[in-house]
Amino acid sequence: MGTEQQPAGFDVLLSGTVFLDIIFTGLAHQPAAGTEVWSTGLGSSPGGIANLAVALSRLHLSTALAAAFGEDVYGDFCWDVLANQEGVDLSCSRRFYGWHSPLTVSMAVDRDRSMVTHGHPSPVTADELLAPPPVTRACFVHVDLTEEEWVAKAKAQGALLFADVGWDPTEQWAPSMLRKLDGYDVFLPNSVEAVRYSREDTPEAAAVKLAELVPVVVVTRGGNGAFAVDSATGETVDVRGLNMAALDPTGAGDVFGAGFVFGTLAGWPLADRVHFANLCAALSVQHFGGSLSAPGWHDIASWWRHLGRRDAGELADYGFLGDVLPSDQAAMVRRASATIGLRGLS
Repeated sequence: MGTEQQPAGFDVLLSGTVFLDIIFTGLAHQPAAGTEVWSTGLGSSPGGIANLAVALSRLHLSTALAAAFGEDVYGDFCWDVLANQEGVDLSCSRRFYGWHSPLTVSMAVDRDRSMVTHGHPSPVTADELLAPPPVTRACFVHVDLTEEEWVAKAKAQGALLFADVGWDPTEQWAPSMLRKLDGYDVFLPNSVEAVRYSREDTPEAAAVKLAELVPVVVVTRGGNGAFAVDSATGETVDVRGLNMAALDPTGAGDVFGAGFVFGTLAGWPLADRVHFANLCAALSVQHFGGSLSAPGWHDIASWWRHLGRRDAGELADYGFLGDVLPSDQAAMVRRASATIGLRGLS
C-alpha cells in the first residue's frame, strides 16, 4: 500500500532577490553624458523575483516567497506591497537591519530598456530561509552556478520544477550550465539564452535541442511569441506575438512564466498553456513596471470579451478562455504608482 501524499501548502514556492524598481518611460532617447533627459512616465514597484511572485498571485495561485528584505524605507515598501496588497506569503522571508535593499533604475526606450542596479550580497542563503522548504505543488527556480539544497528537497516532496536562466556576463554560455537542469520538468529560456546555450541557429532548433535535457521547453521570443516542445509526446507549439502597443517590457518574461505555470498546474494542453502565457505577457507590456504590470483576471477577461473575439479567425486559438475565465466579476489590480511614499487615506 502506498503512503498518502501530503497535502500541498502552496501552489508555488519561490526564492530570490527582491529589488525596488524605479522605471522611467516615455524617453525620447537614452541620456548622453553630461545631459539631462525628462521622462513622461514614472513607475515604482517591487522587482526581481517579485515580478514572478506578483504575477502568480494575481492569477490566484497561492505563492510563497523566501527572500531577504532590508529594514529601510525601500524594504518597507516592497514588503507592504507584496504581503498586504498582492497577497504573497512572506513567512519564509526575513528582514535585516543595516542591509540596504537592492535597487534598479530602468529606462524604457523604443520597446527596450536599459538598467542601472545597486545591491549587496544577501545576508542569508535560500537554504537557510527554506530549512526545510514548505510543501508546494511547484517551484520556479532561477538556475545559476549555486547549488541549492531546498530545490531537491521540494522535488522529493512532489513539487514540479520550473527553471529559467539569466544573462551570462562572461558571454561564454558554457554548456556545463545545462547540466544543472537535470531533474527539472520545464525550462523557459528566452531566445538569446536558448540559442547561445544550445549552439543552434534559431530559437526553434534550440528548443528541440534543449528538450533532450528537460521534458518541456518553452523558448520566448519577445514580441514574436514563443515556441514550445514536449519531448514526451513529440508535440511542438508555435505561437506568434499579439499586436499590442508596448510601453515597457520589464518583467514580461516573468509574467509569461507565471501564465505557463498556471496552465500547467491546471492541466491544460500545451498549446493552451503557451497561448495563455503569451497573452499574459502581452498585456503586461502595456503598463510600466515589472511586478505591478502583471495582469489579473479582470484584465484577461476584459481583453477577451471586448477585444479578443473581434477577429475570430486570427484569435481562434484563444477560444479556450471562454471556458476558463472566472464566472464572478474579478477585481481590478493596482498598477505601478509614481511615488513609493504614497499612502492611502486613513
